[in-house]
Amino acid sequence: MGRWLLALCLCCAPAGAARANDTMATLGAGGLVFVRTEAVRIVSEDLYISPDAVRVRYEFRNEGQEDAGSLVAFPLPDITGGPDFMVAIPTEDARNLFGFTTLVDGRPVAATLHQYAFAHNVEYTDLLRGMAVPLTPFGEETLAALDALDEAQKAELFRNGLVVPLEYDSGQGWTKEFFPAWTLKSTYTWEAEFPAGETVVVEHSYKPSVGGTVAVTFLAEPHEGYDPAAAYRSKYCTDDAFVRAVEKTLPNPQERYGAPFSESWLSYIWSTGANWSGPVERFHLTVDKGSPANLVSFCWDGKVTKTSPTTFEMEAEDWWPPWDRELEVLILNWRMDAMERTVG
Repeated sequence: MGRWLLALCLCCAPAGAARANDTMATLGAGGLVFVRTEAVRIVSEDLYISPDAVRVRYEFRNEGQEDAGSLVAFPLPDITGGPDFMVAIPTEDARNLFGFTTLVDGRPVAATLHQYAFAHNVEYTDLLRGMAVPLTPFGEETLAALDALDEAQKAELFRNGLVVPLEYDSGQGWTKEFFPAWTLKSTYTWEAEFPAGETVVVEHSYKPSVGGTVAVTFLAEPHEGYDPAAAYRSKYCTDDAFVRAVEKTLPNPQERYGAPFSESWLSYIWSTGANWSGPVERFHLTVDKGSPANLVSFCWDGKVTKTSPTTFEMEAEDWWPPWDRELEVLILNWRMDAMERTVG
């Protein structure tokens, strides 16, 4: 990974290098997407989200007179490469980056992975495969495959916007390398059967992409047309009580970046699942902040109950995913160095 990290450092301007290298973007995955069928309804959905795992359990009931089949899909978030690639990738498995698993009535399902490479809204999957280049737009394997191409192949990829060049001093003179810049689109699919008059339990789980930064940023004053406090209030519903709780931890109130926390960001895309016929009869959501010392904030229209030192639970009936926002979770992680200073 040394060459990859070197390129990341070189591509950042000196003034912004610290901030860029300290920040990791998140990938927002979501739930299953079901093709509409009027006979099948969702009796319940139970969603659990934490920095370590996302788990969803559905109960479907076919109230029709005939068995019903449906194509089920789990769409992954798009991943776009580049020389400044700073995205939180959950696992190193190129064919299962999120560690995705599915059970139907307790039995594992063999899903089919569909992956496509795009640049400027044009698909180049076959072109990359023909050059033996992995479709993942990051990582040493992909970089090595690009390095192995001849100059004509590199020029073709560059001409189509699939790679970007980067020149840097490697210590033995100037080196020019090409970095992937395409977008990877991925979806798992399988066929599901819903027998007439029966309830089918579908469960799936995956490891989320957890973005974040090493400091608390939303306490900063507005700058360059950006108001971090307003942005976080809109995205994570950070109310006055939450902000005051963070401000109380500042060693120096004048140092707005001095709070003893790091930020983690979790995203769950639930709007893609809003294509079934009718609402979810019973919806249950659990948000786990990971450690009792952490703070958490997210938006929810209704009652939130703290059920353990780390979990918060919500319930709703006849529930539709909000049309104007996804589930965005902000976790402030109490830093170990701050804890040690407090204990000492």
